[in-house]
Parts: sequence; structure tokens; C-alpha cells
Amino acid sequence: MNFENKTALVTGAGGHLGRQLCYDLAKGGAHLILWDIAEVSDFAKELADQFAIKVLSESIDLSDEVSFSEALARGNELTGSLDILINNAAFVGSSNLSGWVVPFEEQSVSTWRQALEVNLTSTFALCQAAYPLLKRTEDASIVNVSSIYGILGPNNSLYEGTSMGNPAAYAASKGGLIQLTRWLSTSLAPEIRVNAVALGGIERGQPESFKNKYEKLTPMQRMGTEEDMSGPILFLASNMSKYITGQVLAVDGGWSSW
Repeated sequence: MNFENKTALVTGAGGHLGRQLCYDLAKGGAHLILWDIAEVSDFAKELADQFAIKVLSESIDLSDEVSFSEALARGNELTGSLDILINNAAFVGSSNLSGWVVPFEEQSVSTWRQALEVNLTSTFALCQAAYPLLKRTEDASIVNVSSIYGILGPNNSLYEGTSMGNPAAYAASKGGLIQLTRWLSTSLAPEIRVNAVALGGIERGQPESFKNKYEKLTPMQRMGTEEDMSGPILFLASNMSKYITGQVLAVDGGWSSW
């Protein structure tokens, strides 16, 4: 996949998957705008030096959409365009939030609102803020990172005996992201394609009891890796998928096929 002369904005760029996406985009020749709530300037410099590309890193709180326009303007000033937007940042099932990974009756409304603000509302706000830039370029693409739990109910037996869990707000936000993807795909066509990926579990040192159960329920008999997820996302971001929009690609080792 060739991304030369294209600019990609990746949210959650400092996370495990975000870093893999940025690395693969840079390898393909893309200029990058890295957004993360944490500082990622060292990673940005590493990519710029290794691949001789333009890279701008921004410390962005996605719940503060007021900052989006100015940050986008700085990115556009550096690279001259915005061609790809990958909405990757999210609170996940292992995030350290109060009233999050707890029994249903203890899940807090305030944390629900915070999760939807970051996982769903910020994606709407960022797509809206980036729209003027994206529509000026050819073959613009938005890819939203959802989850199998945006299309399926959780199997809570997987989490027994662990500190992990699947909060209601996570599933609701990821499901909402899928419907937002469909809405945007018809509303922003034909200038901008909008697709989503529904990712399965990624192996990140989870308890063996969880991994064993998960793998038995997965036709590929293993959890995913960041590399497994990056390729399909970048396929949807690239011109290799230029006649695909409004779709949700499950990247889950067959989990949702049972």
C-alpha cells in the first residue's frame, strides 16, 4: 500500500495499536499527525528520522473538541493536506476508570458519559472538524476503530477470575460508532469514504485463563496482534479499497462467525 504524498491523522497514536498504525503508515510514505492524550513527541521524531517524512505530534484531550480546529490547522500547515483520518483512541475494557470494570449495578453514569464522550462523541466532532480538509483532497478516507462488542453481546464467562471486564458503555459506544460510520458514509459520499473495523481481542499479556477461553472460542485458535489489525485498517484507508464505503470489517480471527 502506497501512502506517498498523503497525510494521515491517527488518534490514540501512543497506544499499542496506534504505534503500529503510525509505523506502517510511515513505512508506506505517509506524512503523519499523531494525537494522543500522552506525550508522543519522541515517537514522532523517531518516525520522522527513520522514514524521512513530516510528523507533527499533539497532546490532545479528545473530550475537548474546542482544541480540534487549531490542532488540525497546525497539521495542515505542516503537511499541506489531510487525506486519512483514523479514529483509534478509546477507553477500553482494561481502562482505569472509577465505576467502569465493575458489576452492572455499580457502573456509574458519570463514567458512562465520559466513555461515550471519548469513544463516540469525539469521533463525530473530529470528523466534523476535519471535513473541510478531507473534502479538498482526492480519495479521502476515514476509518473508525470499533470492536466485536459493538456488534455482539459480551461473553462474561471469559472474565471470571480476572480483573478484566466489558462495561456497558464500551459496548454502547462501539456500537454507536458503527452506526455513525454508516451515517457518515452516505452523508459524506462521494468525496469521502467512511468505514469501520470491528476488532477482536489483541494479546497483551492477559491472564492465561482468559486467553485459553478466548482462543477456544476463536476459529483461528489465537488472539490477535497489532500487526493483524493494522493491515485491514490501512487497507480501508488506502486506494486499494477506493470502491468500499459504509462497511464494517470484522478482524477477529473468525470469532463472530460462530
